[in-house]
Amino acid sequence: MRHPRHRGVNQDILNAARALEQGGLVAFPTETVYGLGADAENPRAVAAIYAAKGRPQDHPVIVHLAPGAELGYWASQIPPEAIALAAAFWPGPLTMILKRASNIDPAVSGGQDTIGLRCPAHPVAIALLQQFKGGRGGLAAPSANKFGNVSPTTAAHVREEFGAGGGVDMVLEGGQSEVGIESTIVDLSRLSTLGPVLLRPGQVSAAAIGQVIGRLPQAPDAAAPRASGTLASHYAPHTPVALLGTAELAEALRRLQGGTRKAALIYFSGMPPAHAAIQLPSNPDGYAHALYAALRDMDHAGADMILVETPPQGEAWLGVNDRLRRAAHGSGERVRALLASESNATTTAARPVASN
Repeated sequence: MRHPRHRGVNQDILNAARALEQGGLVAFPTETVYGLGADAENPRAVAAIYAAKGRPQDHPVIVHLAPGAELGYWASQIPPEAIALAAAFWPGPLTMILKRASNIDPAVSGGQDTIGLRCPAHPVAIALLQQFKGGRGGLAAPSANKFGNVSPTTAAHVREEFGAGGGVDMVLEGGQSEVGIESTIVDLSRLSTLGPVLLRPGQVSAAAIGQVIGRLPQAPDAAAPRASGTLASHYAPHTPVALLGTAELAEALRRLQGGTRKAALIYFSGMPPAHAAIQLPSNPDGYAHALYAALRDMDHAGADMILVETPPQGEAWLGVNDRLRRAAHGSGERVRALLASESNATTTAARPVASN
């Protein structure tokens, strides 16, 4: 006879919760991206996340909590703003940085005195968190990919990243992540001296945060806590990426036609043909939902470069533009050099030969 609290719960969820309680690693879906979870209170399990991902030890992870979890167990200071934001946006794609409680191992914070907390909205994630330690535990869970790579938005992406023997004990299925980019991160650890600070944009906008707490978050400062996904280069495919404006992109594609270089294209308006192409929705939520899958598909297209039509600006597009800027960091100039060399070769080949 099953224990009463197991009634109606998927067996995979129960097996995953047990694996986590025994120090294992479980990849699970959230509404943002798939996370690679471990018991946040087990330093060995947290270390296993870092090892599996190849993640720098000083780069903190986010701790995921069940709905109604006791914040005071995880954070030493809980300002009224944190309570208000949790009421407004949890479960959902908002991470809050608070002062870490002394009973929580600093491994989850990259050695800092702060901690990132959020309650995910995906039903599989919620069910897992409610089963894990009877709903009283927390799961350290960065995105379920090798460090710096494109975040996974399906279980298949996770398996592609780690394969057999990659250190992941289970991968829970949950369909494609609805939001598609990582959570908004707001720092509330320095309210008395600096106020709220937006460390990473996401679906929850700065304006929405400001409406709840009465203060708009500021831009990150030099003393801001380190947070997940805020390095200059991140979310990057193996193929070099460049962001090009609509007119510049159309001209680049025309110059590439008939040349030796192959371009994979991610766009949202009418464009000349490319070696491979994916058109994304022209609205920010639809674009974000499809972005990482598109980057992964174009990374496998056998192209020399991935050209991305620069999305619109404006607050609704901040999260998308942030991820694309990091994906292209360090490779944009390389792509432009490839385009320039292709353009020069095409021009030289087309130049008529003078007769004597």
